[in-house]
Amino acid sequence: MAKGPKQVTALLGRLASDEGVPALARKMIGVLASQLEELDSKLKAIEQRLLTWRRQDQTSQCLATIPGIGPIAGVSFALKVPDAKAFRSGRRFASWLGITPREDSTAGRQKLGRISRAGDEDLRRLLVIGATAVIRAAKPGRTAPWLLALLARKSKKLAAVALATKMARIVWAMMVSGETYRQPAQA
Repeated sequence: MAKGPKQVTALLGRLASDEGVPALARKMIGVLASQLEELDSKLKAIEQRLLTWRRQDQTSQCLATIPGIGPIAGVSFALKVPDAKAFRSGRRFASWLGITPREDSTAGRQKLGRISRAGDEDLRRLLVIGATAVIRAAKPGRTAPWLLALLARKSKKLAAVALATKMARIVWAMMVSGETYRQPAQA
C-alpha cells in the first residue's frame, strides 16, 4: 500500500472487506480508524479557527504577502513574536531566531561559522522552507540578481539559509512598521 494519509481510507476499506483478516484485527483497525477520523475533525476545526483569526489579524495578513512566508508562517510569527519593537534591528531579530551565523572573530579578523540555531526552531524551519520554495521558483528576470549570483556561487541549501536570514529581517521591518510587502525595484 502506498504511504500517506490519503491512502489510509483505501487501506481501511480493503481491510474491512477482506475475509482473510482476523476479526480481532478488524476490530483493532476499526478503533484506530475512528481515532484517525476524530483527529482529522479536530485538526480541521483548529485550522478553521486559525484561518478566522488570520482574517482578523492585520500583522499576519501583512506578513503573508512576503514571498516564501505565506499564511502559515504569517500566523506563526504573529503568534510567537511578542513585540518586534523590543529588537533594535532586523539583525538582532534574526539572531533571536537563531538564523544568523555564529561569530568567532578575534583581533579584527571576522570569522563567521554555522548558524547558531539558538532561537525558535519552528519559526526558523518555516523561514528556511519558504526560502527553499522561493529558490525553487527562481528564474532570471523574476528573481533578485543577488540571489541568482549567490545560487551560481554556492549550494542551494546555503542560499536558502541566506535568503531566510534576509526574510527574517523583512519580517521584523514589517512587524515594526505595519506596512505591507513591496517588491524591491530591479536594478
